[in-house]
Amino acid sequence: MTILPIIKSPADLRRLSIEQLKTLASEVREAIIAQVSRTGGHLAPNLGVVELTIALHYVFDFSSDRLLFDVGHQCYPHKLLTGRLPLLGNLRTRTGMAGFPEPRESPFDLFSVGHAGTGISTAVGMARGDSLNKEAFDPVTNPSGRRVVSIIGDASIVNGVAMEGLNNAGTLRRQFLVVLNDNGMSISKPQGAVAHYFDHLRLSQTYSDFKATAKSLLSHVPGGHLAAEAYHKASEAMKAAIAEDAWFEHFGLVTVGPVDGHDLGALISFMEEARNFERPMVLHVKTVKGKGYQFAEGDAEKFHSPAAFNVNGCRVEIKKDGRSFTAAVGEAMADLMARDERVVACTAAMPDGTGISKVMPLFPERVWDTGICESHAMDMMAGLAKTGWKPFFAVYCTFLQRAFDQAFQEVSLQGLPVRLLLDRAGLVGGDGAVHHGFCDVALLRTLPGAAIMAAIDEPSLRAAIEFMRGYDTGLSSVRYPRDTVSDRLVGQSCPAFELGRARCLTPWLDRAGADPDVAVLAFGTPAIDALRVSDELKAECRVAVYDARFAKPVDAGLVRALLERGIPIVTVEDHSVIGGFGSAVLETAQEQGLDASAVTRLGLPDSWIYQDSRANQMTEAGIDGPAIARAVRAAADRGSDRNADPVVRIVNGSPVIRG
Repeated sequence: MTILPIIKSPADLRRLSIEQLKTLASEVREAIIAQVSRTGGHLAPNLGVVELTIALHYVFDFSSDRLLFDVGHQCYPHKLLTGRLPLLGNLRTRTGMAGFPEPRESPFDLFSVGHAGTGISTAVGMARGDSLNKEAFDPVTNPSGRRVVSIIGDASIVNGVAMEGLNNAGTLRRQFLVVLNDNGMSISKPQGAVAHYFDHLRLSQTYSDFKATAKSLLSHVPGGHLAAEAYHKASEAMKAAIAEDAWFEHFGLVTVGPVDGHDLGALISFMEEARNFERPMVLHVKTVKGKGYQFAEGDAEKFHSPAAFNVNGCRVEIKKDGRSFTAAVGEAMADLMARDERVVACTAAMPDGTGISKVMPLFPERVWDTGICESHAMDMMAGLAKTGWKPFFAVYCTFLQRAFDQAFQEVSLQGLPVRLLLDRAGLVGGDGAVHHGFCDVALLRTLPGAAIMAAIDEPSLRAAIEFMRGYDTGLSSVRYPRDTVSDRLVGQSCPAFELGRARCLTPWLDRAGADPDVAVLAFGTPAIDALRVSDELKAECRVAVYDARFAKPVDAGLVRALLERGIPIVTVEDHSVIGGFGSAVLETAQEQGLDASAVTRLGLPDSWIYQDSRANQMTEAGIDGPAIARAVRAAADRGSDRNADPVVRIVNGSPVIRG
């Protein structure tokens, strides 16, 4: 009889023996591997925390206690243990289980999270809130009160927000447990001095021997509060195990561990004692990313978040739909860095996800992975720009906002030419709302001197990167989606980028000598969909399509020429309609005294779009091909009405009758 299907809530775990829990761990792994192989998703991070998650739910009661995840891409076992097995079959779709913690799914998920470093701070807030509400655990006055646990990885712990959270956690005067999941990996190999510190511990024989030492010591503590008595009685052994001193103790947190994160008995024993400890504590747990699946253990980076895959004997074939923008960026940067020895690049723990892994071995002295430290990375690039280099920062669009203050203060205010490669811009598919890149244009457009671009295919991406190489006025960026590059324009030359100039993708209409009925100004890859619409509607109306290229500065001459000729404009973008490219077009029209009532904006709505396929999300947002076609038809109808009747419009600030 299998165990996983009968686990309807964590309470069911507590009726199982240790041997049954081990069987359950195997079943959880099998379920996750089978599902991710079919649909894709986060694999290695979840396989590494199966026993840890079981032990947490076995010891704590998170129907009352608080469990805060950092990043959250390791939450699949947690979800399966909290009654969501029926949702696994539609993983990362609207009708199934989200790939990150999601409060809409279950009260066991407290925050929807997907960015690193936040878990400790939100846990501190909940700990303080529970104390103020008189609901916190106290061994004397409220033994059934709420405990608080935050689980964070060794790569996330170096994030600036995590450090701030640790610093404040040390001031708590109550139970507070930080579980440090130390697997030697984030998405890629962790970077920096703290990562090297953990490497030193892993290689230390004293570290390796500590588990046996701690177990022996604890066996002599009657009923003992683990860290209350064992810490004081065995402080020298513990300090030896954590090198010369316990690093976290400088933050005021008692440090215990390392504990084998796959030994269920040991994990449960330690957590049962830690559960009733009255001071903030760090429990250092050593796990193996991808545990229990040889392919993921052997290449945890490749299997961090794979697409669907097939296993053929001893080989794994990951399904690919075509050439990605990420791969195109990697090759473009390799070519650029070979041609220009002043170009340098960095990423923040995403070398594969941004394509920078392509150039790291080619130019090891000019490419850096800073770890999960976007703010630091932006400032480091500012320093490189100040010393005469040409820095490119490759970052997921959703993580850019973590470094916006630095983009403002250290980059833009100084007039420094830092260049941003914004991968996974717009709607991202299965990762859902936590990872959409929907506000980069609205943020960066506020910065004086910034050049804000979007690519529509590989040639335009290369052209944008080449433009950025020579743009020294200030910050520049190019955005592109988590998608395959289109071959729609293969055979057509791609002109160089010129600051604030759009590109006409339908030149045959100009050559025909008649004004179009509607002009579509598309920012980014929706231009390809707009071209298809132009073809589909050619029997109904003439639709001119422009690759806008720049959201700042907008092609003001083009906007003026279209509106003065009475040609309705439809703008479309894979970005929030608030503050995005369409807003920039309206502002450009207003600044020139033009009537902008003929401008229709399509973009992401003022609401959250949750996990699903990217195609379904674009349909929901109203920016796919059929939505563009509807907007074009409506604009054409309104345009014909205006041409039929005299109207007053504004030209050069003066009213003019058109009829």
